[in-house]
Amino acid sequence: MLRIVDARTGRTVPAAPVRRGPTRVLAQPPGPDTTGLRVLLVADLLVRALELDGTPAWALRSGADGGHRLREEAEALGIRPFEDVGSAGPGAGQTVHVVGEDTTVPEGTVVAVAPATPSAPDLSHPDALRLALLAQSHHARVRLDATALGEARDTLARWRRAVAAWARRPSRPVPGAVRDRLRAAWEDDVDAPGVLGVLRAVETEPDLPDGARFETFAHADRFLGLHLARDVGAPD
Repeated sequence: MLRIVDARTGRTVPAAPVRRGPTRVLAQPPGPDTTGLRVLLVADLLVRALELDGTPAWALRSGADGGHRLREEAEALGIRPFEDVGSAGPGAGQTVHVVGEDTTVPEGTVVAVAPATPSAPDLSHPDALRLALLAQSHHARVRLDATALGEARDTLARWRRAVAAWARRPSRPVPGAVRDRLRAAWEDDVDAPGVLGVLRAVETEPDLPDGARFETFAHADRFLGLHLARDVGAPD
């Protein structure tokens, strides 16, 4: 079961008290900047984790002037579209608020997202920006400098080349223990760095068939949203 840290109490609580019960994920970006984009990304991860557990999730957003620009930047990062909070939707289920630090929410479960700098996101390589944000816990402040973005670009390029090569090998299932580790990570307060750590271990595990590596990366990408299989079938 997916559990998250409720910023209102500091306690770990179920994201959906009734398993497979409809859950609203309400993103409230504090502004049209990198922190606002990070809030939307964490909300996107939360929706993905809920859906992987079979829980219907309804993605909503409110707040932040400059919403049109933020929507365009979110789309570039592969973040799902969020409906405006006034839209009609399911009448049952709880609401999880995903907000910036120090944002006051009158009721409901709250996921607080730490600031990201610089304020203007570098969208020259959107998937690398997404990976750089995923590489840090959403509870930790992050600075997306040239080094962080360069490392993310290099990692993404290496993984995409590897996934394309592994795809040519006979398919093998994701090992049960690896699947459990992936699920344990994303169900532990949407721990994206933990999921990335599992992939790094799988990348270099000497006894794992390449077909199983491919299936593992493809499975994890349902949560990460990094288009890791983008180059499968492309000419060398």
